[in-house]
Amino acid sequence: MSEVGHNSAGDPLRLLIERIERLEEEKKGIAEDIRDVYTEAKARGYVPKILREIVRIRKMSKEDRDEHFAILDTYASAIGLDLL
Repeated sequence: MSEVGHNSAGDPLRLLIERIERLEEEKKGIAEDIRDVYTEAKARGYVPKILREIVRIRKMSKEDRDEHFAILDTYASAIGLDLL
């Protein structure tokens, strides 16, 4: 295959890879920003582990949340653990 044919065929792939690389860098920056917010929350007296749990729960639909807590309550009750 000639150099020209190889380059033109590889251009779309190269562009996709470069987009992925840029997005990965953006994702890294956002992850750092999120860590900074959790650090700030901790400095204000909040418990980051609990904040992460709240964020995870808020992502759930109402139905998923209801199911999650119903199962959690069932399992906890089965072993004699009072959650609240």
